[in-house]
Amino acid sequence: MAVPNKMFIMLPVMFLARKLDGEDPNIVFLLRVVYGVVQVICGIVVIYTYYKATQVKSMQMIYVPPPAMPFGVDADAKKKYTQVPFATHVLSQARSMLGSTAFGIVMTVGLHLYKGMIVSLAIQSIMGPFGLFDSALVKAVFTSQHGLTPEAKLFDEKTLVELTDNDEVIDQQGNVVPMTRTAVKKAHAKDKVEESKAKQKTVEELMLDTWDAGVNADLAALMAELDRKNCNTQTKEDRWTPLMVLAGLGATGAPMAIRQLRKLGADTSIVDVEGWTALHWAAFHGQTETARELANETKLLAVKDKEGNTPIDMARKEGNEKVAEIYEKALGENKKSK
Repeated sequence: MAVPNKMFIMLPVMFLARKLDGEDPNIVFLLRVVYGVVQVICGIVVIYTYYKATQVKSMQMIYVPPPAMPFGVDADAKKKYTQVPFATHVLSQARSMLGSTAFGIVMTVGLHLYKGMIVSLAIQSIMGPFGLFDSALVKAVFTSQHGLTPEAKLFDEKTLVELTDNDEVIDQQGNVVPMTRTAVKKAHAKDKVEESKAKQKTVEELMLDTWDAGVNADLAALMAELDRKNCNTQTKEDRWTPLMVLAGLGATGAPMAIRQLRKLGADTSIVDVEGWTALHWAAFHGQTETARELANETKLLAVKDKEGNTPIDMARKEGNEKVAEIYEKALGENKKSK
């Protein structure tokens, strides 16, 4: 959201504010109400932004340029960038904004109460929101798709690999930090590794993504991450396993994926929070192909969920007769073999 140049607004506001009659109690009351409402809203925005800043965990090192100089700088001079962890700088800027907002309110209210000044009330009622939404942090929290992340480039900062020979790096105390090309190359390699790690999803995330994709799910990403150690991973909230997800999916390749999982050691007897096994999942969702893959687990056909339903009961309850028949046939064949 573009914020108009504040000077084009502030000058006419100052001119008009001086025209207000400070002796008129109705005008004074109206200004107090407007100022109070505006500052409450601004205060909420600032406090929420500060809260979001406290949640930032990224300690990626960034290199922040100095504030713009009103009269320019020597063209031949090196530009100084302050080296600081991203989360540290965000929190510092948020604290500064919180402090300046509180100070501004105290000063404006103080001048009004003790000196009877209404001009400051009028000016701050209009300029306060403009100044606030000119803040990089506020825009990041409320309008940026990246939010409070290094990718948002909130402070026109550079990463280590973006620094040039014309840039000078200093620490937060103002001491020069020597930078070498070797350090830059190492940083670049480290950034690549961190980026790769960030893109890697957990098994739980892959399971949920696979389930959300439904019949269009590409099972390759999930199967590539599963091995003997994590093939029985359960989601934190509902205690789903990869086997359950595959059993309930109608996606192409689900039966083959179930065979691969069972070879890895996937446990078909695990239940979720509802007491469902993978056989219940296939029964509920009417997946005949995955039901065939699991039907030889005949002992599990007697397992009841929290509502007392076996997989066969559930299939019938949901109108999935073909699945019920597959399970019953497996039971019959099991009895014959005995």
